[in-house]
Amino acid sequence: MSTKIVLASGSMIRGNILRSVGLEFEVVPADIDEDSTKKRMRLEGFTSLETAQALADLKACEVSKVHTSPMVIGADQMLECNGSWFDKPRNLEGARRQLMELRGQEHQLLTSVSVAQHGEVVFHHSVNSELIMRSFSESFLDSYLKLEAENVCKSVGGYRIEGVGMQLFTEVKGSYFDILGLPLLPLLGFLRTKKIVGD
Repeated sequence: MSTKIVLASGSMIRGNILRSVGLEFEVVPADIDEDSTKKRMRLEGFTSLETAQALADLKACEVSKVHTSPMVIGADQMLECNGSWFDKPRNLEGARRQLMELRGQEHQLLTSVSVAQHGEVVFHHSVNSELIMRSFSESFLDSYLKLEAENVCKSVGGYRIEGVGMQLFTEVKGSYFDILGLPLLPLLGFLRTKKIVGD
């Protein structure tokens, strides 16, 4: 049977989410310049949510130009706090600085998903999740970074809510899967209309 779904992302978390609900897919990470796209859209006055959706669209479209038959899924996530946009930390010291900046603040996770075929977007959806980080101690942060050293640079927030990262928060407003990085229920609803998942 030919592949019906391609995931245009090398994200282990997004792949695990799709596998957990029984989807079979091929992984073909999109090769796009995310940094320049973010900088251009920021300069042109686009919001972080619009930028996340544009990046998800771009990823899905680029891969679907080569893999034309399957539904190609692209996704992206951005973090905004007090008007600043955050990227994945480059190292542990960067993660520490970022988490200290987020400490005691509310931030937004902007998560987008797209589906494309033949280089055209056929579905997309974006969502805004709000998270409030507690005023944790620096000694807690030290122990957290030691425990999560292998993971903090893999997510835009420097945390995993499915792990010890949940201890960083006092309040989380949003779907679990949205916060992990994939608006799963709207995506499944679309795939259901295309008879790719059961009705």
